[in-house]
Amino acid sequence: MERSLNVGKALPTKKWSRRLKVLAAALLTVGCLQVPAFAAESNGQMIRVAMFANLGSTYKSTTPLITLETTGKWSIGSESGAGVSLPAGQIRFSADGLRVKVLETGDFKTAAAAAKLLQATSDKPSLFTTTLSGKATYQLYTGNYATEALASQAVARVQKVAAAQMGGQKAAVTGSKRLSAGSYSSLQEAEAAQASLLSAGISAYTVLQLTGGAQGYSVWVGEAVTDAELAAVQKNVEAKAPGVSLTPVTNSAALMIRQDAGLSADTLKTVPHYTIAGSEAKAFVQGDGSGIKVLERSERTYRGDMEISIVGGDLALVNVVPLEQYLYSVVGAEVYSSWPAEALKVQAVAARSYALQQGDRFKIANVVDTTLSQAYNGIGSENDKVSSAVDATAGEVIKSGGKIVEAVFSSNAGGQTAHPSEVWNGGAGVFSNVDSPGDASAQAGLHTWYHVLLSSGISGYIREDNVKELTTKTDAGLSKVTVTAQNTNVRPIPLIQSTVEPVAKMNPGTEAVVLAKVAQSNDYAWVRGPFTSAALVKALQGKTTTTVPASISTLEVTKRGPSGRALEVSANGQPLTVKYADTYRSALGGLPSTLFDIAGTGSYTVLGADGQTSSKTGSKGAAVLSASGTGTSSGNALVVMSGDGQARAVTQGQTFMFIGQGNGHGLGLSQWGAKGMADEGYDYQEILKHYYQNATIVKE
Repeated sequence: MERSLNVGKALPTKKWSRRLKVLAAALLTVGCLQVPAFAAESNGQMIRVAMFANLGSTYKSTTPLITLETTGKWSIGSESGAGVSLPAGQIRFSADGLRVKVLETGDFKTAAAAAKLLQATSDKPSLFTTTLSGKATYQLYTGNYATEALASQAVARVQKVAAAQMGGQKAAVTGSKRLSAGSYSSLQEAEAAQASLLSAGISAYTVLQLTGGAQGYSVWVGEAVTDAELAAVQKNVEAKAPGVSLTPVTNSAALMIRQDAGLSADTLKTVPHYTIAGSEAKAFVQGDGSGIKVLERSERTYRGDMEISIVGGDLALVNVVPLEQYLYSVVGAEVYSSWPAEALKVQAVAARSYALQQGDRFKIANVVDTTLSQAYNGIGSENDKVSSAVDATAGEVIKSGGKIVEAVFSSNAGGQTAHPSEVWNGGAGVFSNVDSPGDASAQAGLHTWYHVLLSSGISGYIREDNVKELTTKTDAGLSKVTVTAQNTNVRPIPLIQSTVEPVAKMNPGTEAVVLAKVAQSNDYAWVRGPFTSAALVKALQGKTTTTVPASISTLEVTKRGPSGRALEVSANGQPLTVKYADTYRSALGGLPSTLFDIAGTGSYTVLGADGQTSSKTGSKGAAVLSASGTGTSSGNALVVMSGDGQARAVTQGQTFMFIGQGNGHGLGLSQWGAKGMADEGYDYQEILKHYYQNATIVKE
């Protein structure tokens, strides 16, 4: 007999009804609602955090499966009050819809082997186990698919991948047309009816109804795509179980309960699997306070409860959690717990204000768990010091003009915060460009890097602990170095990037010319590049409102805002116009901020005695005026020096380096700046009022 749940104890309807009033009302207020929330909470504000949801252009993070796990007791229920308690362990969710049934077999290893092969493809598998005619049976599916056409295309793919395991079976598209074999008041009654059908060789599912005023269960059969297929299912049931009365399932919000066999090729590990049927269906999972782990969210564990539904045809997962507990995680994820307590309090008040100001921005939720809202990583990012800072500022928010401020913040402002016109074309008010000297604290304790030029003409960076300075210098007075170990990496920027290959390698005895010494690329001061013309043209596609040139020979910042951030960047003398100035960060290959300068590595400018300037390129060598006339100095290693002694290499091909400061949009609070001010002895309210002008800190 197929057993989907080990425990069939019903939850009190009153408890679930009270919870749902909180959840439904949460979106009608500014982010949260101050009402009794759960049995264990009193007068607590709640917030809804979307983890997975398909909200179109607003937010899209999807998954075919959601797996939850807890070490304590929990329960799953419906808006109507229906529910069952569950033991510790895992439960899994998927959305009903179009799938491909790959095979059905009595041999677990055969099914598991096929599932393993399909895991490496785009047709993600699900493996279920049941008991048909008294025998263990394993049913392998892939999907879901958005349309029948896409599902039909998948049939050929899975047939090819799993041909050896299918043993002549034919993969087929399955759908969500089903027949009800009766309704029951208890889980035990429904499972008994299901067992009768299973013993007759008919695939049947126990179903928890999610609509109606009373707790109820049903038994469903079939997974047809068309009415004709459903009619065939009915004939089959009538032949094998003639006493069963069948009716079509219509507009039913329900949870189909199955046993998931897992995807391990070696071990059968079954967990309850709930398939959500109906666009209006919502399932609520309530924990006992020990936390609920979401395996598809990097196996993070979260406080509060979970709501699972279908939005935009995909699974949606919303964490419903007390606001202050949400902040324990957010503050711990956004800043370092080792920072001064006043800096942690600053982040707590800013994060609380931001969250409360969002309203129903994400339709089914107030915020999301990514930096599109605020970083939220669950219990794992909590810390006693952080929690103390949140508790010390409980209820405090930033207000201006009687309204809570959308207290945006970024990691590092690069010495001065942004003016709104440099980010979203708006005016000033609460946000203005202010000095942020504390941002420089991001450089503390970092390595120095040597910017060097090799004899091959390649330039790059070597970290100080790999360098040995030499006593010899070039004729121009530039220092020389070698390295201390074989195959020392020469990096394209002063930072070790595991996904970026070094530009060259050096061995002891090989000499390089030192162009400059710089700090390791960090949140305050950074270097990115070199970018070729082709790479920039590709990055710019679809992000400008003007035509992107086919090739870029010159690139420069042609307009700057009050803080020095780029308002306009021009290529080949023509502006690359964007909707918002901050878009230049993504449009130019993912830069940390818009507070940058651009250096073309293949060109340089010469100032003549007559005051006129001319642009030269490395590919043409350097023009030298001698007593006998003009000659040309060419070679791989061309270095130009400015009047103040600054040197840089000129490459034969044109590429572009971005040298900038700050990390993020720069508007509002600078997290590193707040840390620097806290180090100087400022308290959290003084810091907040510095970054948010014309605002007050009040306790709600």
